[in-house]
Amino acid sequence: MSGLKFLLAVAVLGYVAIAVAVFLVQDRLLFYPQPLLGKATAPPRWSLEAVRLQTRDGITLAGVLVKPPLERAPLVIYYGGNAEEVTAYAGLAAETYGERAVLLLNFRGYGESGGKPGERALVADALEAFDWASKRADVDPGRIALHGRSLGTGVAVQVAAARPARCVILTSPFDSARDIAKGIYPWLPVALLLRHPFDSASFAASIRQPALFLMGDADDIIPMSHSEKLAATWGGQADRVVLRGFGHNDLSITPQYAAAIRDFLGRCL
Repeated sequence: MSGLKFLLAVAVLGYVAIAVAVFLVQDRLLFYPQPLLGKATAPPRWSLEAVRLQTRDGITLAGVLVKPPLERAPLVIYYGGNAEEVTAYAGLAAETYGERAVLLLNFRGYGESGGKPGERALVADALEAFDWASKRADVDPGRIALHGRSLGTGVAVQVAAARPARCVILTSPFDSARDIAKGIYPWLPVALLLRHPFDSASFAASIRQPALFLMGDADDIIPMSHSEKLAATWGGQADRVVLRGFGHNDLSITPQYAAAIRDFLGRCL
């Protein structure tokens, strides 16, 4: 074998080895399960209920339902990012959403939820949780909103396409995880390797519920162009709020963030 052929063979083997490695570790690159961060607390005058939901495949999902002092409340279901333990936000429910109950149910493998995260499992769990919540006597089933953040937007979009939510809030959303990965690994056959494409754009046109898109113009993890692509294909009204100077992980610290959510919910819920 000539020197050139040898170098070419080494390069090809190296490329294949990297592609195989990315395929094998992709779950660890996408999901960062977090342990329970502490005991969840409700806002003043609110109540907090521990939730244990048994899925059809025998996994127990754990979280909390925080409720305002209303007999039958509208509900927001929150789907967190890939490194969020969502019950930690229970105390911020009133500040973020106003007088609306909030279901904070951790993804599989997060907090005290069992199982292992994956796109199909997370979406199936979210559909079961929606159905469970909509049957509760203390929840108004006609006034349920969905709120996803980052990875959680991929879950929220698919639930909105399959269930009668009143409206949808999407924080740092993306058109598809596949397109995000292509931008990070342009030299890899991402479409062939990715097991969890979270192709939100393929569902968006069929969704008629109004949506609020919250984006940071300094986001270098999910560039705002990916959020805009999803908003452009949304089948219902798509309100956009751009938080100037904020990135992927800090946009919720500005008071504008919660104010925009409360204003949107005041119009749709």
